[in-house]
Amino acid sequence: MASNNFIDHVKLCSRSGAGGAGSAHFRREKHVPKGGPDGGNGGRGGHVILRGNAQLWTLLHLRYQKHAIAGSGKPGEGGRRSGLQGEDIILEVPLGTIAKDTETGELKIEITEDGQEEILTPGGMGGMGNENFKTPTNQAPRYAQPGEPGIEEFVVLELKLLADVGLVGFPNAGKSTLLAAVSAAKPEIADYPFTTLVPNLGVVSYRNYKSFVMADIPGIIEGAAEGKGLGIRFLRHIERNSMLLFMISADSADIKAEFQVLLSELKKYNPELLDKKRILAISKADLLDNELKLEMQQELPPQIPSVFISSITGEGIDKLKDMIWGALNE
Repeated sequence: MASNNFIDHVKLCSRSGAGGAGSAHFRREKHVPKGGPDGGNGGRGGHVILRGNAQLWTLLHLRYQKHAIAGSGKPGEGGRRSGLQGEDIILEVPLGTIAKDTETGELKIEITEDGQEEILTPGGMGGMGNENFKTPTNQAPRYAQPGEPGIEEFVVLELKLLADVGLVGFPNAGKSTLLAAVSAAKPEIADYPFTTLVPNLGVVSYRNYKSFVMADIPGIIEGAAEGKGLGIRFLRHIERNSMLLFMISADSADIKAEFQVLLSELKKYNPELLDKKRILAISKADLLDNELKLEMQQELPPQIPSVFISSITGEGIDKLKDMIWGALNE
């Protein structure tokens, strides 16, 4: 995904259609001078609907759509004819999209399945025709209901990527290199910090034609929760991951300290992230000899499974896949 094509946050005005008015019509025929009320109901106003589409990976197609306006319902007619419903507007969104009210921040909708449809902004109900108000004591009501007005609201659509494994680490920890080594994804890779500016997804093949999805997000630095670096903008993309793969480079000055910083930033953003299963991978292991690995092993956090890997030589990659698959299927 090119950085200028990955859009995970859009704001738009959603306006549903007004309901059509009911009809206050009376049946009039040559031989039926007092045929009574026969006004039909007004049509419902159109809804604004979100529909999940598994073929979409970004909200780019909605970036410049500032308004979503549904059609209004048509008024009822005589002869008990109901008005047509207003045209619904359907917005296709990738799986993992949420809709929030811009003023309150309240979660309105969450789309997680292909083809799932949810009403974002409901259309107004159509008014009832005068036929509905006929009673034994009022056999000729001369009134009908007006249709309900539509609703206009501003909503924010946010995309949270759906993946099995989320990669967490400092810039230049080798996350993108790993994703490129184990999947067909082609993230940008370079030897400077913040090469990755947008999340990347890759499907990782496993034994016997099995697979899992891995998500690489831009690197975290200390103070990310306060907005430093790229801040917390992309951390929401690991909220739905089944597990987290922490990656720390073998040339780090203090692996344990880096791991604690990463945990701290995740906790500040959302403490529930620490409830996910975790694996620690020490990348760039081709820089180490066996003696150094044994020394470093003693310093690694004991409460989390760990493995030394090299995306260049392939060292430890199969073991890492086994650990991930085991954690995902416990």
